[in-house]
Amino acid sequence: MTDNEFSVHEHYQLTSPFPTEWPEEKDNDDHSDDDDNETTTKNRPKSKPRYSALVTTTGNRKSFMKGSLKAESAIENLLQRDEPDSLGTTESVVGTLKNLGLPVQDDIRLRNKFLLSSTTFSPSLFLSQVHSTASTQDLLNGLNVLSQSIDQKSASLKVLVESNFERFVRAKATIDNVYKEMKFQGDEPPPSSSRPRAHSRHASRNSFRNSSSNQATVIVPNLDGKKKNALAKETEYGVLGIKTQLLDVSAKAEEVWGPALGGHEKENNIRLMLTSIEQFQELYRLSASISESIKRKDYEAVFESYNKAKQFADDAKILSEQINMTAATELQKYQIILAAHVWTDVRQIIEEFKRDIWRKLIKSQCTSLRKDEANGTSQDQHIDYIEILLELGATENPILVWLTSCRNYLKSKIQSISDRSKIEIEILRRQLLNGDRPTNQIKAIHLKSLERHTGESKLKAFDSSEVIEFWERANKFMSNILSIQNILGEVVQLGQTVQSLINGKAKRMFTSNSSQNSLDYHRLSKEEASELQKETYELLHMIRESVSGFFLNLPIDDISSLFSPMPLTPQNITHQPRLSPMPSVFLDSPMSRATDNLQPSLKGSEVWDEFAFWPPWSNAISAVHYLGKFLALVGSAANEMAALLPDEQGDESFKDQLRSFVSSIRERCVIAVCAAWIKDAEDIKVLENWLRSPENKNLTKVPIGFSSFGNYMLSGMQKILYIPEALVKTDSVNIVTPPSSKILQMVRSQFVTTIYKSLTGLVENAENPVQKSDDDWTPNLNVTAISMPIASATSLGPETVDSSDRNVRILLTLSNMQALCDEAVPSLIVQFENSFSVKMTDESKIIKDYLNQMNARLFSSFTQPYIDSICGIIHAGITSPNWAPSEKPLEARPYVYEVLLSLVLLHTQVSTTTSSLTVKILSFVLEKISQELLDSLKLRSQWKLPDLMQATLDVEFISQTLSQYTSEKASEIQSKIYQELDNGTDTQSRAELQTELPGMRTVLKTLRDRSKIEFACFKKGRSRSEKSRPSNIAQSQQQENN
Repeated sequence: MTDNEFSVHEHYQLTSPFPTEWPEEKDNDDHSDDDDNETTTKNRPKSKPRYSALVTTTGNRKSFMKGSLKAESAIENLLQRDEPDSLGTTESVVGTLKNLGLPVQDDIRLRNKFLLSSTTFSPSLFLSQVHSTASTQDLLNGLNVLSQSIDQKSASLKVLVESNFERFVRAKATIDNVYKEMKFQGDEPPPSSSRPRAHSRHASRNSFRNSSSNQATVIVPNLDGKKKNALAKETEYGVLGIKTQLLDVSAKAEEVWGPALGGHEKENNIRLMLTSIEQFQELYRLSASISESIKRKDYEAVFESYNKAKQFADDAKILSEQINMTAATELQKYQIILAAHVWTDVRQIIEEFKRDIWRKLIKSQCTSLRKDEANGTSQDQHIDYIEILLELGATENPILVWLTSCRNYLKSKIQSISDRSKIEIEILRRQLLNGDRPTNQIKAIHLKSLERHTGESKLKAFDSSEVIEFWERANKFMSNILSIQNILGEVVQLGQTVQSLINGKAKRMFTSNSSQNSLDYHRLSKEEASELQKETYELLHMIRESVSGFFLNLPIDDISSLFSPMPLTPQNITHQPRLSPMPSVFLDSPMSRATDNLQPSLKGSEVWDEFAFWPPWSNAISAVHYLGKFLALVGSAANEMAALLPDEQGDESFKDQLRSFVSSIRERCVIAVCAAWIKDAEDIKVLENWLRSPENKNLTKVPIGFSSFGNYMLSGMQKILYIPEALVKTDSVNIVTPPSSKILQMVRSQFVTTIYKSLTGLVENAENPVQKSDDDWTPNLNVTAISMPIASATSLGPETVDSSDRNVRILLTLSNMQALCDEAVPSLIVQFENSFSVKMTDESKIIKDYLNQMNARLFSSFTQPYIDSICGIIHAGITSPNWAPSEKPLEARPYVYEVLLSLVLLHTQVSTTTSSLTVKILSFVLEKISQELLDSLKLRSQWKLPDLMQATLDVEFISQTLSQYTSEKASEIQSKIYQELDNGTDTQSRAELQTELPGMRTVLKTLRDRSKIEFACFKKGRSRSEKSRPSNIAQSQQQENN
């Protein structure tokens, strides 16, 4: 800015070289100057007063000094804009500073520090800036100039004082006299020893201006009238009298005009309030509207009202930033204050509402993931809560908070249910262990349940009620942990939700997507995603460990370890309702029936001592049923866990863990079932009740029970090994692997062993007679195998047989063994091959050898006493001295009839007991008889004609009588007999025998006719070919003729 421009700005007092409007203060200055001039003219006295020297016009005089300034408060500043250098170096200090680059034209405070006429003049700053380059000589010259200037001004002031000295003296005397008169009211001042203090002209601190606002009563000291207006401290320097009167007048004026003036102000306030209410009437109802909407659960209305309040508050905030509060209108001020009150109330209501929603969200946990059993729909309350929090704004991510709450809840639920269920199961196991061993009769009832019952009644009859309770409790534990409708389903739903959040699909679940904060909550960082997946796998690991520990660990020795800390009990379950969604889970709990003296679990030689999941005294039927259900749950659960794993991760280690999880449990179950299968196979003999089968009277009910048991066990083992009931998702890999060759070989060997054990038990039943005593079966070793009562050979009824007769038992067992060998066992072998896709060639041979050995053992046990007796009769008869006839024989020897009568009794017993064995047994006995005849006849070296005729007659009579039981071997032995007779006969006797053959045939015919009735049982069922078969005598005759 040039000096000319600066002079123009200084003269016209402009702030800008190109102003856009006339400054408003210029108008005020003109009016003020006019008013002052008019007032001065009107109030100018016509005559000069006596004390005109005291009259001053400093209060309203103007400074017309060049370059004077006026401040914003209208109080004149007598400082100049510029002045020459007091040291005489330049004519403009401001110009010099401008050249130095200091903004002195714009900054008045800075400029005043360089002007000597300013009270804020800084000599050091002045010298450092204006004379920064001056030399010492320059400064000394400046000092001389400054001294001369001061001397000139002092001389002017001295001349002024000398010329007006008398005026100053008179003014001083007048002032002192006036002050003395006003202070002492004409009295003489009291003498003072000290120098009188100079009069203070400071304003009184208790002036009328400062106390006019105080309307309280002023206590006036008791002063006389003369001293009331004295300039003393007691009279407040002369204003105490008038101050009291002014206060009274002010109080009365307030009393009279106060209501009128206050009513006007109140009217203005009310009018302003009505205007604001009309303009913002909807905002007044926001708080109540939000509260009412919350009670009605009308969350859309809550969102709408909340957004209105928020928008109103934002507008008020913007308004307060745009305007100055001193220049704001009353309506604008009221709007800002109203917005603050409304937003505060709304925010308090919303914060309380959000806290309530947070509590509900945390309490909802994973219960919202389960299906509503009434209508099959999902309870999505947690989604509603999350949407509310996202819409209203949340400092934390409600989705993560809910997921964390679900995880903690599921952890606690898995642990508590697992601990409590294991306690209950162990209590039941201890109670069974301390209970009584089941009797054979009870075992038989359970083994026969496969053929007697169906459906639910069949299931209950599999085992005792205590064992079934144990299995049901274990099944409930497995279902609670692994069922997709229970804990596993909640974990899977939680994992799917986590995966949808990771994949970005979760925001479809939420409709509140307008807020950027809400969108941010739908996106997870890599760390958050990894942590959530890790927490999901921890839950799956807890489930696997809980179930694996139940199957793989040994029974716990000290049950008190399961009670520390004590899980929920039926007494305190009401105080913690979040343990399980099924309130009936603790009804009739084994813990409520547990006694204090449960004995520790003792290790023994029983199969259940190695398995915590195995109830003592349980049979294989109930075990294979329930373990098949358990493994179906395990397989389905493993597949669900595998499907939860994202395909893109390719984490095969987790799937390998699941495969190992299923395989290890399956192996333990197979080992347990095989051990129980052996015990039940040993107990299969208790099925024998010696009642005939309704379908086949030659059999008892054992073959049916054996087949039913075998079929059921093979079907159950097939389900256990291959777990076909495990559910597999279409888009997932089946975790259930085929059984290992080790397990298959174990089952194959066990199958063969169980058949052997079963057959051995049947043989023991037949050989060892039993007596029923107190519903138990005990062997009777005093009954000999030779005793064969005739009366017991007959049946006691259509279905009942005399089980006390050993021969009857053996015959029925032989018949049963024949049925097992022909039908049951081959059928089981075929079923095993089909079920497990193996060939049982070697095992079939082994089983067949077992059957033949058992059959031969029983057959020999039955027939040997008969054979020994009959052979003894034959040997005694042939070797008797009376056997050889003295003449031609006309009758068979008595031993022949005795042998045939024994065979009649044998035939009767066999045919009435098991008719299917009659031919087999009598054919075998006939072979033994023929062999004994051959051996006995060999004892004679020579045969005379009568002897030859007698031997021929005896052998042929027995042969023809038992012709329908003649086997190839018997025919061969009979041929050897005739050869032996022929070898011991000379030519003459042989020729004579030929001549006697017709007569012998006549004798044989006569003998057979006479014994037709006695031996009619032997002719029953003869075939036509047998009737037409020629006798051995005829054959011999024909051979000789040839």
